[in-house]
Amino acid sequence: MRRTLLSLLACLIAAPAFAKGERAGEFDYYVMALSWSANWCALEGDARNSPQCDAREDHGWILHGLWPQFHRGFPSFCQTAKRPPSRSMTNNMADIMGTGGLAWHQWNKHGTCTGLSATDYYALSRRAYASVTRPPIFRKLDKTVKLPASVVEDAFMKDNPTLTRDNITITCRQGHIQEARICLSRDLTPVPCGADVIKDCSLKDAIFTPLR
Repeated sequence: MRRTLLSLLACLIAAPAFAKGERAGEFDYYVMALSWSANWCALEGDARNSPQCDAREDHGWILHGLWPQFHRGFPSFCQTAKRPPSRSMTNNMADIMGTGGLAWHQWNKHGTCTGLSATDYYALSRRAYASVTRPPIFRKLDKTVKLPASVVEDAFMKDNPTLTRDNITITCRQGHIQEARICLSRDLTPVPCGADVIKDCSLKDAIFTPLR
């Protein structure tokens, strides 16, 4: 019994903290998540008939979100007196976020925790997105390839000399490259990611789908 309780305690300590309803503005740094749109569409978006996956679109790395983060865990759905964004505000983010629906969800879950207004949160998100060069090499692919996830990280570091391996992590989902997650200070300079964020995908044959 004692061993079982100790094992349970160890699991609880190791699990990342998911804080809900925290006070807005209290966090340590940001995680900017960049999602490769074609992979998301192959795994999920096509089945949803998401406008992000329309063949007329040209999305590459989209902004999944700008997330306030603690050194361990993250706040979410914070209480805030700031007014929620209008539909036109969220729709105006679709050029870098794929859909207005994603922009709304990111405000509701993460933007509320920044202490910023919706207008300022989206403006900061745009500045964060613009601050990182998305490697153009991935836009040149003309067929689906399999590659080590570390190659994606190397490409980001090559095109962004200020990034180190402590600032970026590559995630995978169902055998596909999912996201590049970059850790940034409040003024959007690269900072070391927390231990619960740096969880690099170790696949040597991750699927990377080209633009459509």
